[in-house]
Amino acid sequence: MKTTDINIKPKNRFFRKIIKYFFLSLLILTIGFFIYFFQAIKMPPPKISNISSLKEKRETLGENFYGIKNNRLRKNQHGLWELYVEGNAFERGVYNGKLTAELGEKQEIAFVDEIGKMIPSRSYLSFLKYFTAWFNKDMDKFIPHEYLEEIYGVSESASKKFEFIGTNYERILNYHGAHDIGHALQSLAMVGCTSFSVWGDKSSDGSLLIGRNFDFYVGDKFAEEKIVTFIKPDKGYKLVIITWGSFIGAVSGMNDQGLTITLNAAKSEIPFSAATPISILAREILQYAKNIDEAYAIAKKRHTFVAEALMIGSANDRKTAIIEKSPQKTEIFYSEKNYIIGPNHFQSKAFANEELNIENIKESSSLYRYKRMEELLKKYEKPDYISAAKILRSQGGLNDKNVGMGNEKNICQLIAHHSIIFKPEQRMFWISTNPYQLGEFICYNLDSVFANFPGMTKNREISEQKLTIPADEFLKTDNYNQFVKFKKLKTEIKLHINSNLKDLVSENIISEFLTSNPEYFYTWQIAGDYYYSKKKFSQAKKMYETALKKEITTIPEREGIKSRIKEIEEEPEK
Repeated sequence: MKTTDINIKPKNRFFRKIIKYFFLSLLILTIGFFIYFFQAIKMPPPKISNISSLKEKRETLGENFYGIKNNRLRKNQHGLWELYVEGNAFERGVYNGKLTAELGEKQEIAFVDEIGKMIPSRSYLSFLKYFTAWFNKDMDKFIPHEYLEEIYGVSESASKKFEFIGTNYERILNYHGAHDIGHALQSLAMVGCTSFSVWGDKSSDGSLLIGRNFDFYVGDKFAEEKIVTFIKPDKGYKLVIITWGSFIGAVSGMNDQGLTITLNAAKSEIPFSAATPISILAREILQYAKNIDEAYAIAKKRHTFVAEALMIGSANDRKTAIIEKSPQKTEIFYSEKNYIIGPNHFQSKAFANEELNIENIKESSSLYRYKRMEELLKKYEKPDYISAAKILRSQGGLNDKNVGMGNEKNICQLIAHHSIIFKPEQRMFWISTNPYQLGEFICYNLDSVFANFPGMTKNREISEQKLTIPADEFLKTDNYNQFVKFKKLKTEIKLHINSNLKDLVSENIISEFLTSNPEYFYTWQIAGDYYYSKKKFSQAKKMYETALKKEITTIPEREGIKSRIKEIEEEPEK
């Protein structure tokens, strides 16, 4: 069944929402009980029989070039960090942690600062600390012991600055479930990643080609220090993952068998217990699967608490499939064509007509981006790695309509942590550099890296320089400068909306803001929210009415704007 053939019927979800909020209230009361009587739930680290690796010290081998035994960390000329670690699980974690200690601390500062911006109340943050501890109290029971040891090894070098949140081990372990918890609440803000794959007579050379945007955004600082991590474990296959400090899970990666994995969130109910973090499942698949069947077998045996689509590219199978997984079941989706698209909804018969999936298709931007990707795959009839980058950088809506810079209906939403292109049969991949997917894409050959990076003594480039994809021309345009201005002014205006600041934003600034990104509905919605917060209702209404004329991302967002207009009309400006 094609995604576009699904018959979407309106559903009455009133009673389901009542039940959801009843259990959510019950959950909060239960958490309050635990907070009051126990203060926090402790998770002891695993016991390690040999901790001698903790005695090893990091050596400085050159500028931004470090080593411990065979393990290496270097920053390349394009701003990407390259890490190589080997050994058993605990050793890999220890070497990772020691080599990237400063990067891990910077990442944690960026993460905690962004959470502070979203939740300025320290009392509520304190509540969330205990909520997370209670919610994830059994998470270590769902993670393979090997990865608990690796996380423990990393945590030994974590910053002491954040012990008010939890012990190093507890924090680093819990961070591996942060994606899942945030994802589970995505009814509030759905992250819209998009991926695609072509093969056979649909690709330029007949071989498998995969592209994806990882639109996971926790502020610009969180994406500044990306790490391309090459891992040689004592068990399983060698692999590479695109990650950040202190994180050993996989969100994008490939192993030396030419098996790739990327993650796309689907709509989930709010979970009420911990399970295997989806990034840990993805890491396990990369380390232990050489084809789609083996990846599917691993996915089926793990219990996860969110719905996720795992796109699996396989050099051995010479095609790509999508494993669709919810807390209740696991299914696999194969395309009948020589291409496949990874949106944020499920496509298999097992999931296609489930209420939550239908609701997601109807209300989110997922189906829109699916159709847009179909357009782009027709435009670039037989894409190669160069045109794959053009697809991933596309900012137009359907029929190339200008829907505003940053709109979730664009394939390129200008928020990507990273964008990646794989050619699994050649063991090659390209990873984007800042900002977003607009900088150069740097190429690596997996076989070459594993042959030359371990124990390297001379600080030299390990990427395939001749295959670098140039930066997007958009960076040189006035539109990009306007987008930078839009982000800056958006932050300033939202500060006045979300605080008790008495001084007003000047009308000149509001005018600059509106002209910086005029086709984006959110520009006008923010201006409306500002005027509404200052009780300038007639001006707010004008802004909201203009927003409704633009391409709005989701149905709930459109309904929210309409609801605000109705409030204004019922309570006119005095």
